[in-house]
Formats: sequence, C-alpha cells, structure tokens
Amino acid sequence: MTKNVAIIGTGISGLTCGYLLNKTANITVYESNDYIGGHTATKKINDEGIERNIDTGFIVFNDWTYPRFIKLMKQLDVAYQPTEMSFSVTSEKANIEYNGNTINSLFAQRRNILRPRFWRIVRDILKFNKACKAFVAEKRDTSSMTLQDVINELKLSDDFARYYILPMCAAIWSASLAQTRQFPLTFFLQFFNNHGLLNITDRPQWYTIKGGSSTYIPPLTASFKDKIKLSCGVTNVKKVGQKWQVTDTSGTQALFDDVIFACHSDQALAMLDTPSEVQQAVLGAIRFAENDVVMHKDTNQLPKRKLAWASWNYRLKDDAGEEERPASVTYDMNILQRLDAANTYCVTLNNTDKIDTSAVLGSYQYSHPQFSDVMVNAQQRRSQICGVDNLHFCGAYWYNGFHEDGVHSALDVCERFGAHL
Repeated sequence: MTKNVAIIGTGISGLTCGYLLNKTANITVYESNDYIGGHTATKKINDEGIERNIDTGFIVFNDWTYPRFIKLMKQLDVAYQPTEMSFSVTSEKANIEYNGNTINSLFAQRRNILRPRFWRIVRDILKFNKACKAFVAEKRDTSSMTLQDVINELKLSDDFARYYILPMCAAIWSASLAQTRQFPLTFFLQFFNNHGLLNITDRPQWYTIKGGSSTYIPPLTASFKDKIKLSCGVTNVKKVGQKWQVTDTSGTQALFDDVIFACHSDQALAMLDTPSEVQQAVLGAIRFAENDVVMHKDTNQLPKRKLAWASWNYRLKDDAGEEERPASVTYDMNILQRLDAANTYCVTLNNTDKIDTSAVLGSYQYSHPQFSDVMVNAQQRRSQICGVDNLHFCGAYWYNGFHEDGVHSALDVCERFGAHL
C-alpha cells in the first residue's frame, strides 16, 4: 500500500526527502515561506543595469566532506566551480590584520614581519595543529574537554585564541567567542581534522554552484514541485487513531501515515500537539540563534588593506561585549562566486548598524544551530525519537550543521522507506 507522507520544510533535507520519496509515496510538502530552499537563498539583484545572483545562505562545499551532496548534484547535472577559501581577521583596537591564504597575505600588515607578538600567534598555530592531530591519531579521550581546556593545557597565548582559533570557529558556526570557548573538544577535533583545518597545505578543494546555489532547486524539485504548498506552514501535528493529523496555517487538516519534520528542531517541537518526554528532552536541547545578514557593497566591512581581503573576513571590536556578541563575518562574494564585477559584493553577518545604508542591497535573517555539550549529547539520542511511531526528524542539526549534514540526515530518513540516493 502506498504511504501518505507529509514533509515539513523545503531546506536541503526536505527537498532531498521529496526527491527520493516521491517515487514510491504520496507526498505533501509544506513550506511556511513563499519560496523554496531554506538556507539556500540566492538573491537576484539588478545593480547598475546588470543582473547578478548572489548567495546569502548556503555558499560553499568541498570534495572531502560533502560526498552525499556532490553525488546529488551530479545526479541532477548541476554545474559547480572551484573557489578560494581564505580567512582574515581584523582588530582595529589591537591593530592586527592578516589573511592566512598565502605568506604575502599573512603579512598584509607589513609591520607584523618584525612583530614578536604576531610571530607568537604563528608559532602557537603550528603547536596547536600538531597537538590536535596527535590527539586524533592517539585516540585520546577528550570527551570531557572543551576547546578552552586544550588552549589552557597547551599554554597557548591569549592572542592565538582571540585572533585565530576563536574567530575561525565563531565564523564557521555563527557563534559567539564565548560559545566557541566551550565547544566540546571531541566535536571540534573531528570537524577540523576532517576538513583539513589542522593542516597548513593539504586541504580540500572548495566549490560554489555556478549561477548561485539556488540553481540546484529546479532540477531537484522537478518531479514533485506540484506537491509543494508554499506560504503554508504547519501549526499542529496530532495523533488521530493510527494516523497523524497535520493542520496548516490556513486551518486545513490532512491525515498522513508518516510525518517528516525537515525543519529546525525547535520548530518541530512547537508543532507536536503532545510531545513525549523524550521528544521534549532531545529536541529541546538543540537550540538555534538568529543571525542578521546583509548583502551590500560597503567595502569598509572588509580589511583595511586589500591584500588582506579574504573569502571570509572576521571583524573584532575588542570591546566589553566582544565575547558574547554573535560572530561578525563578511563574505567577499566576488572571491567566493568568482564574480567579474567592478563593484565588490559582500554578505555580512551581525554588523548591520555599521554598514553604509546607501550600499545595502538586501537584509535577511537566518537561524543557525548552537553547538554545545548539551546539543552533542542530544544528537546521540537521535534514535530514541527518529522513526518512532512514524515520526521522522531530519536536518543538518543532527550532525555538523552544514549542507552535507542536511542531505545526510535526509538519507537516514529515506532509508527507512527503502529509498536511496
């Protein structure tokens, strides 16, 4: 008998489920927004008579740690191009600025060549990388340690922490410096080692989707786009007999055999009419935080020296609120998307009030999972709620919070239905 399946959400997890399950099930896909894609958010702009597609959410992937996503893109015949993944840090108060991409850009601020303080940061980076790789190779038990613990154990400088490793982690996970200090070390080591971030040279090749990330959405949804209900969120999911009753924002109710929550964990928990204690404990432990995102042309958000301009540019204010403030990062989209443009297009997180309003092209908000030991413990309890009583929960939050993880968690769900990529 063909199952009736509700899929809630059209991020990469929901779309992957729709793509695979539409072949064998009667699916209905709910989306509260008026567009498909979730964090795949390419914005079409007309700037000085030229149309451009600029990514503001999902931007990059690599050939080491995105095997499922790349397999999906190849199935869909989606074109992608190599890009540069470089990282800069600027602190005007401490007068430190560098871009770690090349030796030349590392010393974009030429005074650093003769600056012992800067050389200590470089030395500590090498020491930190070597020690972390040894932890991984020796399978050291780091389950009770945080990132700050290893910084303390290795007696690394505060400059190393403040101007290198904490900003890098904060940029990757859209977190505050205080949160990154408390990152579970095991989680950190696995991610940094797998992504080659503990290496100086041997690193993965990064890519962007040609024409913008949203280019993959039409081929991915071609077989089921008529089953997607836009501007139609879900307000309630309730057990009725042996079925699940889904109520949408218009008040319409429908019965399903299975429900796939391809939305954020906190959203899924809010939709459940009577969540179990386990569902409350697991989903409630996975928190999300809003980040302000602005697309603009204000190059004052980039490092002062053009040689220091990188793909990702972290800006430190070095004031009293620095530790608790969400990550302030500017993506140079000309570098990332290989744009041949006279203007420099930027996407900045969490520095909205400092951006020249005349240069703003669009403002958005996106939520990101907040990693902690509590969240990691909740991830390990996934089997206690996923697939239980025909309810399924998928999303990048079950792994590292990235696009590959969204696909991975969707495939975990689809395999329960006998569907494979």
